[in-house]
Amino acid sequence: MEDVIGTYMLPYDARKPVVCFDEASRQLFGEVREPQPASEGKHAKTDYEYERKGTCNLFMMCEPQRGWRHVRVTNRRTRLDYADCIQELVDVHYPNAEKILLVQDNLNTHRGGSLYEKFAPQEALRLLQKIEFHYTPKHGSWLNMAETEIGIVSRQCLDRRLDCQTKLAQEVAAWENPRNEKKVRIHWTFTIAAARQKLRKIYPTIEG
Repeated sequence: MEDVIGTYMLPYDARKPVVCFDEASRQLFGEVREPQPASEGKHAKTDYEYERKGTCNLFMMCEPQRGWRHVRVTNRRTRLDYADCIQELVDVHYPNAEKILLVQDNLNTHRGGSLYEKFAPQEALRLLQKIEFHYTPKHGSWLNMAETEIGIVSRQCLDRRLDCQTKLAQEVAAWENPRNEKKVRIHWTFTIAAARQKLRKIYPTIEG
């Protein structure tokens, strides 16, 4: 826990950006009956019945100090999808970074080994040499600021029925672009000192 908090407290360095990574599954729903739009004196009407259209996955990457985020929408959430995200992060979004300090949870796909399943060994090693992993502790995913961004996009953009992955990706991009233009940042106030005080019960007791 203190490793992640300490990483957040580092001064901003564009050569070594602190990037948070998380993912979430999203169900797709279609309408059984065409919704009726609002008209004069009447509210819009949507039938409670819906049709399941499968699922897709949202990979959230964000750099809180810079006020940047990007959501990659995929069919699945496999090791290969994770590897593609890391390659995109390194080569597309941070090609000039010396090292990316990546904060993520302990999901079994979130490992360097996933890159070796996707890429040739030399490519996997090249990507891994650009990444410094910082894992949130078990039951401590709330420390990952990418989880906060996922909550925000869910409330502001995905709180309605979307019936296909393409439409969902379009809606997410429409949310992402103006948020990046405004450089909306997360103001993190939970310091190591605060953690030691508020969570002192989980720290080991040293006697003697």
